[in-house]
Amino acid sequence: MLDLTDILMTIAPELWLAAAGLVGVLLGAVFGDRFNSLSFKFGALSLFGAAGLAAAHFQGGEAFGGLVRTNTFVNFAKVISFGLAGVALIVSEGFLKRHQTTRYEYALLMIFASVGMGIILSAADLMTLYMGIETLSLSSYVLAAFHRDSARSSEAGLKYFVLGALASGMFLYGASLVYGFTATTSFTGIAEAGLSTGAMFGMVLIIVGLAFKISAAPMHVWTPDVYEGAPTPVVAFFASAPKLASTVVFANVLFTAFGDAIDQWQLIVGIIAGASMIVGSLGALVQTNIKRLLGYSSIANVGYALVAVAAGPEHGAAALLTFSTIYAVTTLGLFAGVLAMRRAGGMVEGISDLGGLIRTRPLLTVLLSVLIFSVAGMPPFGGFFGKFEVLQAGLNAQLMPLVILVVISSVISLGYYLKLIKIMWFDEPAERLDPVDVSVMGVVLLSAVIAGGVFMVFISELGTGGWATIAASGLLR
Repeated sequence: MLDLTDILMTIAPELWLAAAGLVGVLLGAVFGDRFNSLSFKFGALSLFGAAGLAAAHFQGGEAFGGLVRTNTFVNFAKVISFGLAGVALIVSEGFLKRHQTTRYEYALLMIFASVGMGIILSAADLMTLYMGIETLSLSSYVLAAFHRDSARSSEAGLKYFVLGALASGMFLYGASLVYGFTATTSFTGIAEAGLSTGAMFGMVLIIVGLAFKISAAPMHVWTPDVYEGAPTPVVAFFASAPKLASTVVFANVLFTAFGDAIDQWQLIVGIIAGASMIVGSLGALVQTNIKRLLGYSSIANVGYALVAVAAGPEHGAAALLTFSTIYAVTTLGLFAGVLAMRRAGGMVEGISDLGGLIRTRPLLTVLLSVLIFSVAGMPPFGGFFGKFEVLQAGLNAQLMPLVILVVISSVISLGYYLKLIKIMWFDEPAERLDPVDVSVMGVVLLSAVIAGGVFMVFISELGTGGWATIAASGLLR
């Protein structure tokens, strides 16, 4: 018999969002275009409510016969992911209005994508995980192509769909192999059964499928094209909330289902981490489109996060949460800054369009500079402390080659991050950008304050010995 208390303790945020999404569909069907503008407020409040529910049930629970299970580790990611998704929805409305694509379906797709995020974070079984992946992915494909009059947006959606289907197929094939050799799809059952040679092949395919979802090299090929072609507020969502959730899920699957086989997967994850850092850093050096640059930058930063995963749950879980949280908040602010790059009513995305921004938009320049220094890992900004936690985890786990690659990749990344700073502060002014929406400027300001001030002052409350450590302890019980 189903226990309502256990269900609410485990998946209350997902039930709330699913109900909100269905209510939104009904309101859209009844009121039509009159619901368009209201849907963004409705969606944002729903997402913030889901974050509050995740925080209220922070200890987690287990329901549906072990198909879903949550703990402090995944609930920490839920709180941050749902909150970031709500902020991403708030900054979307102005962009969509200017492009005459304000539709209530956008907010509903964001809600259902967040349902998928919640399911993958709650999954304790490979089939539950697959259901969540597809819920998130199908909504994401439509969001990427939401600007249907744009050839670039349609192309981004198609590429994301085709390559995403390939990754899903790999994941399912890997899950079928694991099931065939262990006779179970539950994470606990797989851990108890141990890994035979056949199950190890399945594990590798699962890793490949999940690596696509977090855009880790060499499964990264979709990322720059989708980041460039999809509407900018959609990319802001992709690069923050689902990125953080998927990275935590990647770690949760390996730590929970394959934790005793760390000797088998540590090298695989290490290779993926190293490839991601090198490909992302070198690829970003030659970009002239800022969205593509941030796309390659995200690949490199996934590599840093995977160093924490390779370090194992004892050394890397808290470092992963710390780094991913700081990166997600900073990235959302950076893409809000890209949303501010508007001229003559249209979006501009060239790096050169930032030329001399300090003379025309001094406040925006300072805020973007703080965010760039943070994502580059420059002290004393938040990103430095996140990267330091990753380095510490790598050293504690004796992963010296990966630690060296983190340092090398970080040095390379200064080439394109400092290039942005130089263009904004020292180049001749480009044509003046149009005024910024209040919501967009507010998100840039809030992200910069958090990345440059809050994390810097209160990093001990987040990192080692703080919230992230408390959250990570849920894996070690």
